[in-house]
Amino acid sequence: MKRLIGFFRPYLGAILAAFALLYGQALCDLALPDYMSRIVNVGIQRGGIEESLPEVMRATTMARLMGMLPTKAATRLAAAYEPLVAESPRASALSARYPRVRDTEVYALKAASGAERDALGAEIAEALIAIAARGGEMPPPIAAGRAPASAAANTAMAAAAAARLTKTEYLALGADEAVIQRAYILATGARMLLLSLLGAAATVLVGLISARVAAGLARDLRLAVFSKVESFSLREFDRFSTASLITRTNNDIMQIQMVTLMMIRMIAYAPIIGTGGVIKALGKGSSMWWIIALAVAIIAGLIAVVYKIAVPRFQLMQKLVDRLNLVAREQLSGVMVIRAFNRQDREEERFDAANRELADNMLFVNRVMVVMMPVMMLVMNAVSLLIVWVGSGQIAQARMQVGDMMAFMQYAMQIFFSFIMMSIMFVMLPRAEVSANRVAEVLETNPSVLDPAEPLTFADQAPGRVEFRNVSFRYPGAEEDVLHGVSFTAEPGRTTAIIGATGAGKSSLVALVPRLYDASAGAVLVDGLDVRSVRQEDLRKRIGYVPQKASLFSGSIASNLRYADPDADEATLTEAARVAQAWDFIAESPEGMERQVSQGGGNLSGGQKQRLSIARALVKKPPILIFDDSFSALDFKTDSRLRKALKEATSGATVIIVTQRVATAKSADQIVVLDEGRVVGLGRHEELLDICETYREIATSQLGEKELR
Repeated sequence: MKRLIGFFRPYLGAILAAFALLYGQALCDLALPDYMSRIVNVGIQRGGIEESLPEVMRATTMARLMGMLPTKAATRLAAAYEPLVAESPRASALSARYPRVRDTEVYALKAASGAERDALGAEIAEALIAIAARGGEMPPPIAAGRAPASAAANTAMAAAAAARLTKTEYLALGADEAVIQRAYILATGARMLLLSLLGAAATVLVGLISARVAAGLARDLRLAVFSKVESFSLREFDRFSTASLITRTNNDIMQIQMVTLMMIRMIAYAPIIGTGGVIKALGKGSSMWWIIALAVAIIAGLIAVVYKIAVPRFQLMQKLVDRLNLVAREQLSGVMVIRAFNRQDREEERFDAANRELADNMLFVNRVMVVMMPVMMLVMNAVSLLIVWVGSGQIAQARMQVGDMMAFMQYAMQIFFSFIMMSIMFVMLPRAEVSANRVAEVLETNPSVLDPAEPLTFADQAPGRVEFRNVSFRYPGAEEDVLHGVSFTAEPGRTTAIIGATGAGKSSLVALVPRLYDASAGAVLVDGLDVRSVRQEDLRKRIGYVPQKASLFSGSIASNLRYADPDADEATLTEAARVAQAWDFIAESPEGMERQVSQGGGNLSGGQKQRLSIARALVKKPPILIFDDSFSALDFKTDSRLRKALKEATSGATVIIVTQRVATAKSADQIVVLDEGRVVGLGRHEELLDICETYREIATSQLGEKELR
């Protein structure tokens, strides 16, 4: 994923906002068990009395307390309280909660900060416990013979006991125990509800942000990959198969999108909730830390084992998907050949083998994942039982409160869920890393055909003269050149035919003109400029190229012809179709130019596709026209009419025709004869019959004695 980090920059603000929301969500989730603990410990066990320092205190209790406290503590206690005057406004306000304050001599707590009240309450807690034990107003908080395990536990128990005495003091002054308890539980529950709503809102917003970021990233990656592939020369297409590029554009980017979605939602939340859960759990029950440590060690070991087993399989999976796509593509595109040779059974076996290999690999990974989740749930349930078992003993020995044990259990569950989330990420990341590397491999591939840093420009009225100057060419990875020192010139207003046996290098030669490849040596010049010295866009604007294999796009005939010139009018389309001898079958259809073409022109014959490809090039009206064996599917009569119409329609253009038919090359102004990548003949038909043995052999094999001259 590091190789694609640049694609995350436009979404950095959204990602940071999502992380901030996740932090808030984690804080809300971590606070809920603590509030639940307060409801149990304070709301239920203490009757809703949280503070150990009473708001009002009877004079008799104050006197007994002053007699037991050290001098400094007694002085601070006396300074914290003041006698309550029965007719004062404060007495009237307190009488609503404590009806007997007007009939009893009481002391009221002065205004003080929460910290000061807590400090003073802790200081008098032990004295309050002693008073309670001595006066019988409440039972001693610690069971006989069972001392708390730590000072913290002792302090907590003392505070609980003091709070119970505070409750006794309030009841003595006429307070309603049910009202106090209900008010505390409802207030605490309202806070929990508010935190839950805030957490839910954060979850929804994070889900929205993560979905938008992931979808936007996938869109940007697909566009970048498609744009990069469009810049590839045929050299790069030889490196990446079509099936592999399709898999990288769809399946691999889908994996990256899915992992991005999960990462934004989990990568910040899981560590926060895990770390916070450990801190909170230790605060509730520090003596049970070993339970969490044991569970975390088991889960971490399980994740490590799964990671080690699954990663190699994930790396293999994308290659198997490539293989399956390749087999499916070959079978779908070659279905007619398969049926013609009755090889359906063999192809089914071949597809089944590729499909089964992928399925077996995925089943193995899924089995590993299926085992992991039940084991984690087993560990979680075992830990819950262990917490209850150990915690009940702690409660029986007055080392822990019931609410704290319940909160400890919830924090333990949060810790486990954070590890489960991280384990999901650990399992998903390897496959996403493989996919990211495959996508990055395409994006980091530099096209071998590049525009120059300082491009030259063609003259406005440049005629389209094409010159091959001592050109040699070798395919990537090949040991020998396929073209050797080719030199000739194709003049404007003239037709140049290139003829030769199969594999002579004809198509390779004309592919150098639009820079589908670059020459290995020598130079190809258009209007006196080396094609490598001008921009590819400027060069290709001047060329109408008809490839060996006719390629049409889904849509109408008109949309296919306008592919060369989107602004072409109806008259231009009709004229191009007439010259290409395509108008007859177009006019036969009721839809005419709006007749629909299926994907790849599957509803047209080979000759019809070739003629439409030729018409598309003519719509462009370029100064250079290259026909790479584009008449091979035409009958001789249509071929003859097409060449005649073409000569009239392109009288000022440079026309280069690659052909294996002598009848097609016969009328050309210049014929270039190639043999094993070398020019062995150059001239007109009649001249070559006399001076070129290779051409004469080709001609005599195709034409009768009367047709030769």
